[in-house]
Amino acid sequence: MSSFAFPPGPTPSVAIAGTEQRFPVHRIYCVGRNYADHVREMGGDPQRQAPFFFSKPPDAVVASGAAVPYPPRTENFHHEIELVVALGRGGRDIPSERALERVFGYAVGIDFTRRDLQFAARASGQPWDTSKGFDHSAAIGAIKPATAGQALSGRIWLTVNGVMRQQADIAEMVWKVPEIIAELSTLFELAAGDLVYTGTPAGIGPLQRGDRLAGGIDGIGTLENTIV
Repeated sequence: MSSFAFPPGPTPSVAIAGTEQRFPVHRIYCVGRNYADHVREMGGDPQRQAPFFFSKPPDAVVASGAAVPYPPRTENFHHEIELVVALGRGGRDIPSERALERVFGYAVGIDFTRRDLQFAARASGQPWDTSKGFDHSAAIGAIKPATAGQALSGRIWLTVNGVMRQQADIAEMVWKVPEIIAELSTLFELAAGDLVYTGTPAGIGPLQRGDRLAGGIDGIGTLENTIV
C-alpha cells in the first residue's frame, strides 16, 4: 500500500451561510472583462465576444474577515469585486439551459491583481499566472445556497476605507452565468467544488497596506478584508 512522502496539506474550503458545513474547493476559474464599462476602462472594445478565462490555485482563497498580505513584486495592487458561482455538480459540454442545475450557490468575491505584472504580461504576450494566481488572491465571503428560480440581479459594490470604488448591477454582465458555465465546460471538465469568478465592473483601483475593504451583492452576501 502506497503512502505519502509527507502529510498532505488541508483542503481549501469556504464557509456556507447558515450551516457549519464547508464547501471544499476543487478549482478556481475566472472570467475576464465581463462588464462593458470595465472593458472600456481597460482600453478594450466592449463588443460581445467569446469570454476568456484564467485561473487561480484553490489555496488562494481568503475568508471574509481575514487579513490579506500585500503581495511581493508589485507596486500596483488592485481590487476587483465579483459575483462568484460555486458548483455542486460538474460535467462536460453542459448546455446553457441546464447549467444552473450545476450551481450549489453564490458568493461575493474579490479577484486581487498585481496590475503592473498583468500589463507587462499582456504587452509581451505572456500568461497572466503571476499577476492573478498568487497567494491570497481570491477573497470570498460565505456561499449562499442557490434557490430554484433565483433571479441573478442586484447591486454589486465595493468600498475602500468607506469610500465607494465600484458599483453596478450583476444583471449588467455581458456573459450571464449559464453561458459562462456552458462555455467553460467546453474547455474543462467541471467538477463539484469549482468556483467561478464572473468578472468585475468598472472602478478597479490600487490598494495600500492598511486599507479596509468592504463589498457585497444584494441578496447574496458581503465580505470584509484588510490589506496588511
